[in-house]
Amino acid sequence: MANSKYEYVKDFERPDPLLPNTWVIIRIDGHGFHRFSKVHEFEKPNDPRALNLMNAAAKAVMSELRDVFMAYGDSDEYSFLLSKFCSLYDRRESKLITTFASLFTSYYLYYWSDHFPTPKPLYPPSFDGRAVLYPSDLNIRDYFSWRQADCHINNLYNTTNWALILKGGLTEQEAERQLMGSRAADKHEFLFSRFAINYNNEPEMYKKGTVLVREPVRDEEAGDAPSLLQEHGATMGELERPKSNRQLKKEAKKQVKKEERQVKTAVHVYHCDVIRDDFWDARPWVLGGSSKP
Repeated sequence: MANSKYEYVKDFERPDPLLPNTWVIIRIDGHGFHRFSKVHEFEKPNDPRALNLMNAAAKAVMSELRDVFMAYGDSDEYSFLLSKFCSLYDRRESKLITTFASLFTSYYLYYWSDHFPTPKPLYPPSFDGRAVLYPSDLNIRDYFSWRQADCHINNLYNTTNWALILKGGLTEQEAERQLMGSRAADKHEFLFSRFAINYNNEPEMYKKGTVLVREPVRDEEAGDAPSLLQEHGATMGELERPKSNRQLKKEAKKQVKKEERQVKTAVHVYHCDVIRDDFWDARPWVLGGSSKP
């Protein structure tokens, strides 16, 4: 950057590094998605096209940002996990939040036509984001348990609510009144006795949400393919100043050694239980303290 007398204005920028040695959750939420889903006629209570579009955007974010090794999503939200040792963008809060929100929104639009019949939505969607820090492994497990429990509670309510509306002929207000004060067992009974719907047979993606995990793969399996940005010579890293040939050769040697040590990984998609121990016991690297699986 050229020096000038105006450069002093950079001193007004506020440093905002996140606390070190803490887990970081970046949560992305659809902004105004109640209206967005209504305008675009999303199926009720669940639209697999919309959910799979969210999953595709989240997986693409993980392809671009390799520091993310787990994510969880349902409805119009996604949570991305960064380890205690992550130094992405020097852990600057504003940089992380804006990068995740803008990248997710970009991929949501990019993959729209793969899931919906129109080449683009009627108006652009937007997603906001936040960063939350957690000090312990237990906090992280409880965070994902909270999001999955929320997914189950909301989906059971919505499945029953829309059954009363679409199959029972009630208005939205009548269905809301009928469900007021009802327990989970009551909703199961409504669905089965009145509409012959066994909630336990509903798709796992609706009941449990979607889990994305970066996992090691065997040598004969394909690892992560280059991301779209990488295919076109772009990068999510910081812009760098030109380097000397000596620096470039030194870095090339370091990169070769790094790749030799690096475990080949791929992002896998699951619709599974993250509340019980089984998921975590099978993937000790997620909370194992290392930055890579």
